[in-house]
Amino acid sequence: MKQFFARIVAKWKLVALPGLIKLGLAGAALVAVLDSSSVPVPMDLILAGYIWADKGRFWLYCLLAACGSAVGGLLPYGLGRAGGELFLLKRVNRERFEALRDRFERQEFLAVMIPSMLPPPTPWKIFIFGAGVFEMAIAPFMLAVFCGRMVRWLVLSLLVIKLGPGAVNLVAHHSLEAGIIVIGLAVAGFAGWWVRRRRAERAKG
Repeated sequence: MKQFFARIVAKWKLVALPGLIKLGLAGAALVAVLDSSSVPVPMDLILAGYIWADKGRFWLYCLLAACGSAVGGLLPYGLGRAGGELFLLKRVNRERFEALRDRFERQEFLAVMIPSMLPPPTPWKIFIFGAGVFEMAIAPFMLAVFCGRMVRWLVLSLLVIKLGPGAVNLVAHHSLEAGIIVIGLAVAGFAGWWVRRRRAERAKG
């Protein structure tokens, strides 16, 4: 059965995926929906191709792909919510399950956003399933996925514009370093926003 399903997925990729890619901006969103929901595709490579061909609108491709990823993530999120703890325990051991639950109890938004920022081989769907299992509200869940993907793909865009499409291979071979850079940029951006907010509050006071 698994082999049959694998053949269907492989055939779908060969036939349908090229057609979706030709849709441009809409294609970026649709491919991201599929990638996050059910059918893994080389999303970074596809997005890099879009950006290299249309550098002036790189931010729009990132925006639509991030929206598509947030929408597509609702499927594994919904499966996790419907299946509960037993659903997740079939995919991770008890120790990892407890660690994941602790992470969501401490800061559920970051528990989804940070994995969404990181490149493969981050086990992204485990955290998405976890968001459903631990009953994270839908709106914060989608916002966390969107923010994480947006940061990731904006960083990728800058690398592609500077280095060319080969930047995807660079990220793949140095995923740990790329992850640290992405997290660092996100933390710096959050810190800047927090400082500006504090100054604004003091000015009003």
